[in-house]
Amino acid sequence: MTDRPLLVYDGDCGFCTRCVRWAERLPVRARIAAWQELDLAELGVQEARARHEVLWVEPTGRVLGGAAAVAALLRACRAPWPLLGHLLSAPLVRTAADLGYRWVAANRHRMPGSTPACRLPPERRPGRNSP
Repeated sequence: MTDRPLLVYDGDCGFCTRCVRWAERLPVRARIAAWQELDLAELGVQEARARHEVLWVEPTGRVLGGAAAVAALLRACRAPWPLLGHLLSAPLVRTAADLGYRWVAANRHRMPGSTPACRLPPERRPGRNSP
């Protein structure tokens, strides 16, 4: 691990990659890498989880997923984005953000920039340990 957090995303998903490219322009004070390029065991993350949701791995080893990871990412950006990150972490907003994240994740194959891999069920998407 380093002293900077790590955002882990699905590099086979065009929509996910597009979102990450947008985040890089904010800019974010974190490393960003596709899960397919990482040693997930070293991070303490199971491949099934990395296939399922975006992850935020803190230098302490704490792992946040889904909307919580997006909120952490925004908090690690320059102003005004941290305000949105804190808002997404507020109790009532967090519930709505979780629902919204799950809907987007389930429908990412319909989002702009999606790839054929996004249409596959998570267990059949390309990856280093896929059958």
